Amino acid sequence: MSCRRILCTLDKTISSLERQLAAARAAKADTEEGSPMVTKSGTKDLNESRRVFFFMGIITALRNRKRRNSIRETWMPQGEELKRLEKEKGIIIRFVIGHSSTPGGALDRAINAEEEQHKDFLHLNHIEGYHELSTKTQVYFSAVVAKWDADFYLKVDDDVHVNLGVVSSTLARHRHEPHVYIGCMKSGPVVAQKGIKYREPEYWKFGEGNKYFRHATGQIYAISKDLATYILVNRHILHRYANEDVSLGSWFIGLDVEHIDDRSLCCGTTPADCEWKAKSGNHCGASFDWSCSGICKSSVRMKEVHQRCGEGDQAIWDTSF
Repeated sequence: MSCRRILCTLDKTISSLERQLAAARAAKADTEEGSPMVTKSGTKDLNESRRVFFFMGIITALRNRKRRNSIRETWMPQGEELKRLEKEKGIIIRFVIGHSSTPGGALDRAINAEEEQHKDFLHLNHIEGYHELSTKTQVYFSAVVAKWDADFYLKVDDDVHVNLGVVSSTLARHRHEPHVYIGCMKSGPVVAQKGIKYREPEYWKFGEGNKYFRHATGQIYAISKDLATYILVNRHILHRYANEDVSLGSWFIGLDVEHIDDRSLCCGTTPADCEWKAKSGNHCGASFDWSCSGICKSSVRMKEVHQRCGEGDQAIWDTSF
């Protein structure tokens, strides 16, 4: 081995150790200041002590039980199969939830009862609210990278259909790339008008062109461990914009990050899109309706989309990565 290769390997090792040390310090600070994660689960997480493939957090709201059930009944393994997925494939999936503004109230008690039944939640020390999604995203990534040693960390909305086998294969292709940000990359006009959905109060920061920088759409995206660690270490100084996908994209500007634009993660649910691709053997990783920023009426339609566009329950077990 040449001296140059030895020095390069040594430099990478030192950089990795520095990141691990910074993450450990940040996690220790959380323990002293109050952790971003509340451990309520009645099950022991099988993989928190060993490296896993990826952690998928399904961002959900307190009142969204019907949406969660639609996912449990379709693409998310349940019970012993969920544990098997963790043990055999190194894939952990949890619904990510905070708490109400009045902890211990009816909504929180309902979540606790649901947790007792399904044992598939990650509880965050975070007050739920639509306008708090950027904060929730930051707390989520900080919490999971501090607890689970994974190659990738994913964020998924609770009204999106996912084919786990396709997503696993996609991530496996980038497993040895340390700074990747994977999703359907987009840009577009910054909404400045009051009363309009997705309004950005800090629209003036985006300049005369009034257009967002390229970033992954918020329905589903993945980041590598180094990027999640960066969020954990720098969480107190990362700026949060009104929209969480914009916030995440902004945190990586100026970093040496590879943006992977994967269009299989943003298929539509029409027969001409995800269904046609499924019939041709080219299944989508994720499907939703752009018009609704998720599957329209997902609690009712998720099963139908799964039947038309799903890869089959055996696909994840037959996928090698």
